[in-house]
Amino acid sequence: MLNLNEQYHVPFVNRPVFGSIRPPGSKSITNRALVCAAAAHDKSVLRNPLNSEDTQVMVTALNQLGLDVRWEGPNLLVNGGVNRIKEPESEIFVANSGTTIRFLGALLAGVGGTFRLNGVARMQERPIKDLVDALVQLGVDAKCSETGCPPLWFDSQGFRHSRCTIKGDISSQYLSGMLMAAPLGSNTLSISVDGDLVSVPYIDITLEVMNAFGVSVRCDDYREFMIPATTTYRGTVYDIEPDASAASYFFALAAITQGEITVSGLGKNAIQGDIAFVECLEAMGCEAEYTESSITVVGKPLKGIDVDMNAISDTVPTLGVVALFANGTTNIRNVEHVRHKETDRITDLARELIKLGADVDERTDGLSITPVKMKAAEIETYNDHRMAMSFAIAGTMIDGVTILDPACCEKTYPKFFDDLVELLEADDG
Repeated sequence: MLNLNEQYHVPFVNRPVFGSIRPPGSKSITNRALVCAAAAHDKSVLRNPLNSEDTQVMVTALNQLGLDVRWEGPNLLVNGGVNRIKEPESEIFVANSGTTIRFLGALLAGVGGTFRLNGVARMQERPIKDLVDALVQLGVDAKCSETGCPPLWFDSQGFRHSRCTIKGDISSQYLSGMLMAAPLGSNTLSISVDGDLVSVPYIDITLEVMNAFGVSVRCDDYREFMIPATTTYRGTVYDIEPDASAASYFFALAAITQGEITVSGLGKNAIQGDIAFVECLEAMGCEAEYTESSITVVGKPLKGIDVDMNAISDTVPTLGVVALFANGTTNIRNVEHVRHKETDRITDLARELIKLGADVDERTDGLSITPVKMKAAEIETYNDHRMAMSFAIAGTMIDGVTILDPACCEKTYPKFFDDLVELLEADDG
């Protein structure tokens, strides 16, 4: 594994790249499956989950709560059951994992007890109040800081009411957390969405994972959800897809180098909405081939596009980098909510694209990117894994790109730079 200290000089290849790769398991699916398995009253096996900072934070927290979660080779074994959950002696540390604090916070409120969840400085700047408001409606004494951010604290006797409304315009993770916690209530629970719901495909992932663990949810046009009181989670053996957001970097590599890269393990029926990133590349001029177990992108001359990325917002930095190599302007819109991610993925993305020579017009809900003349630069990553991985792809075609703090990729893809180098070197010559 590469030694990632303070900076990483991206290999400049300046040629088409060909190859195949299987990214690690999906973070989104792994942490959802961990929550459902934790609530199940028997054992589960999660096959090929992601092993990264975000998922280890969840595993550590579950073990801190008295559950038995451990690795066996590439798999996670979960001996679950809400009756095993106990109040920890200290607060639960969630680092900068939004899925952990939002999913686990909702679950523990449904179980009942007194809990405090907190994280790093950036986590204390990320919103959590929408979840708090929903929990209060269900009879939970829940609080966060005056800024509406963590730490999250609550004293709960379980869900004592049967209906709540939750906002969906900042993050769909609040709704996902409430959906996964809903079966713990003694009453049939109805959840209404107030306003626009961002990142709808992630709700589909939540519903798919819940169904795999035995809980069926009635969904009315993503506005109203009903979870019957009679449903309970059951342990299962669950296979986890490779991460579609991680795959986007390799699809982007094919696009900007006009090469051809196949991602195995993801097919046309994948449950992750981020495979729609490939459709963006097709609109820009690439070709794509889908099978049951793979997706291949063939790079072609690129043109700028106008695209609503609300549903696939985790891939905004990836497309922003691809736009550097397109003819004309690429306009990314309807993604204001990404300002509340690990970093402000509009302002900070714009700043780093400008360093590489792009003309960028930033708006509240997105940005327009027009390539001018590419140049070398040191890229700040803002402790954001997606910034690091996206701009590393740019460096394969722009000489002299250096990624600062590359170790931030530990959050979701610890071996990213190893896999990138292996792909580049396998195709060299």
